Amino acid sequence: MDKTARLIIDGTTYELPVITGTEGDRAIDVSKLREKAGIITFDPGFANTGVCRSSITFLDGEQGILRHRGIPIEQLAEHSTFVETSYLLIEGDLPTKDVLENISELLNEHSLVHEDMLDFFEHYPPRSHPMGILSSMVNTLRAFYPELRERDREEEMRLTFTRLLSKLRTLAAASYRISRGHRVVYPRHDLKYCANFLNMMFDSPVKPYVIHPDVARALEVFWILHADHEQNCSTAAVRLVGSAGANVYAAVSAGISALWGRFHGGANQAVVEMLQEIYNEGGDVQPFIDRAKAKNDPYRLMGFGHRIYKTYDPRVPIMEKTCDRLLASLKRQDPLLDIAQRLREAAEKDPYFSDHGLYVNVDFYAGIVLRAIGIPLEMFPVMFAIGRLPGWISQWKESLDDPQRKLYRPRQVYTGLFERNYVPIDERGKKMREWA
Repeated sequence: MDKTARLIIDGTTYELPVITGTEGDRAIDVSKLREKAGIITFDPGFANTGVCRSSITFLDGEQGILRHRGIPIEQLAEHSTFVETSYLLIEGDLPTKDVLENISELLNEHSLVHEDMLDFFEHYPPRSHPMGILSSMVNTLRAFYPELRERDREEEMRLTFTRLLSKLRTLAAASYRISRGHRVVYPRHDLKYCANFLNMMFDSPVKPYVIHPDVARALEVFWILHADHEQNCSTAAVRLVGSAGANVYAAVSAGISALWGRFHGGANQAVVEMLQEIYNEGGDVQPFIDRAKAKNDPYRLMGFGHRIYKTYDPRVPIMEKTCDRLLASLKRQDPLLDIAQRLREAAEKDPYFSDHGLYVNVDFYAGIVLRAIGIPLEMFPVMFAIGRLPGWISQWKESLDDPQRKLYRPRQVYTGLFERNYVPIDERGKKMREWA
């Protein structure tokens, strides 16, 4: 197999190494191209650019494959817990029974948050978005839980990761209650990870929350399916901030901010809003399909298409099954699910969607699952953040140990004005744009 690529520029041939991954994926190493040829590659959105070598997650968008540390996502969703999957991502292998029990004890032990920190955040403006509160809270954790130099590096890192996994769940629930002007509910030592979060979200002095096992399991599956997804926008943000030598709290806070964007973590919320709009308009899906196909209409069907998956998102059947099972268990009919099914069936019969690679993605059913659990719309990205946390931690940790680690510093192709002289203020024209 040829392990060298040849690039010809202005008659000069440059040889570039070809890197081959475990699963046969190949990449041309252009790291020395500018040094050799005085030229850079141009790749908007980094759609075809590899920024690291990683042993965490394998994703094949054409074949519809997603594996964490070699284990298919289907097996993890069927047999694993979120805590076990988190350990797998961060440490590289599944924990033994004793290790898993020890982790569960540590997560309970570190679930409380410093009272001064809660007092500060309870004074956030009412109706602040939970993602903004959560991002700020995670950054603040560094001030309340600084590294202790008497511990060795590995011990300190594991303690920090345990704190993050445990406290982010507490902070997420707190961010919601603070945004509603309610008092924070404390974690309980007798509840497991998912059940504890649900209780902190919904328990009330006037109406104690009753934990339904199928609700807790549905949430667990949701988090497992979102635990890591290779070098997506928020993960790239975590690695970028980490490349500057920033601590893991700052890096995770950056990941949360990136996930806040409506094109990333806000997608499952957008699906529910779209389905609600169709319902409010009478439930006929065809006009919305027609709008999505119209060339001059910017309208998009949310929950269709994916940046990576071009034929099949392996998380979809798992999320669909979870959705059906949850609604049946709760004996609940959701009219939005009926609309979703009709929308999917109509789109799958329309050649336009298959021709453009617009198949349903995990967000299509995830929003309905969160809605059935009782999660309010503004908390959907927060739920995504909790699920993605072990992926962020594992990616940050891997980048820290990477012998080829470098400060992220993308290049650009400059398209601005040529060099020109400074003009004194009295000689400038009056057609300058005014700031609003």
